[in-house]
Amino acid sequence: MMIEIKNELVALSTSLEGLNSEKTNILSSELDKLSALEIAQLMNAEDAKVSLAVSKTLGPISQAIEAAARALRVGGRVIYIGAGTSGRLGILDASEIPPTFSAPHDLFVALIAGGRDAMFRSKEGAEDDALQGVADLREIGLSKEDFVVGLAVSGRTPYVLGAIKYALDLGVVTAGVSCNGGSELDRISDIAITPIVGPEILTGSTRLKSGTAQKQVLNMISTGAMVQIGKCFGNRMVDMNASNEKLKARAINLVTDLTSSTKEAALDALTYANWDIKSAILMEKTGMNAKDATKMIKEQNGHLRHAIAAFESESNL
Repeated sequence: MMIEIKNELVALSTSLEGLNSEKTNILSSELDKLSALEIAQLMNAEDAKVSLAVSKTLGPISQAIEAAARALRVGGRVIYIGAGTSGRLGILDASEIPPTFSAPHDLFVALIAGGRDAMFRSKEGAEDDALQGVADLREIGLSKEDFVVGLAVSGRTPYVLGAIKYALDLGVVTAGVSCNGGSELDRISDIAITPIVGPEILTGSTRLKSGTAQKQVLNMISTGAMVQIGKCFGNRMVDMNASNEKLKARAINLVTDLTSSTKEAALDALTYANWDIKSAILMEKTGMNAKDATKMIKEQNGHLRHAIAAFESESNL
């Protein structure tokens, strides 16, 4: 048994050597000799390579945006699943969706190897359990309407691979975000997003460039999907929840800016619309009452721009 374990570990160490994210960065070979300013300059120069790497994956990222939007339109969810830094980045992105877009907390779901405690305290061994990845998806009731995004820099994390394979078996659309081309995650996912950022300045510390690349990708997927399902108007967050005085003041300014109304008129519209910003904007742009404005936006699946176009079309009949 001991010989088998040794052989497995030697084989694993050999396979890791071939990963781009595990290689040694020659530019930081004397990192411990650098001054604080030199470390910052080197890290900044290396980080500049991340956006370029991500730019080469915009095709599959756009596919992921569309897949996420499709899932949300039919009542499904976007599910992130990862281990370590990758899992924490998924949690970070998912947790920002409700406050940014006034969205339900279960619209974007993030799972991490080792459970919630792993967000704050590392449980590195948990990533080796492929069956736990399956169990975690089962626990949240994975369905065909969902969209699953596997996050693993190496592209070989068992927890993530187990989850993706299970999702594929159920007919769920999947995406895999890694930083090593030709990985198993890359091969088996429906959508492979693989920004190659190169070796880290601290060898193997994938919370650096690789983590930054993953965050950029997740920003695009979540923001792009929410835009596509009507959560903004232009570049304004018109689904904001005006839950306190500051946010109500911000809502007044938002309606004023987008309709050229007075602040007093914007406040009246918001009050009549029960502080639904989209309805208030539609009221001010068209002269509709609150009930009809709310109804039209609902008929247009929450798209304010579509509702305005529908009103104009009806008015021209």
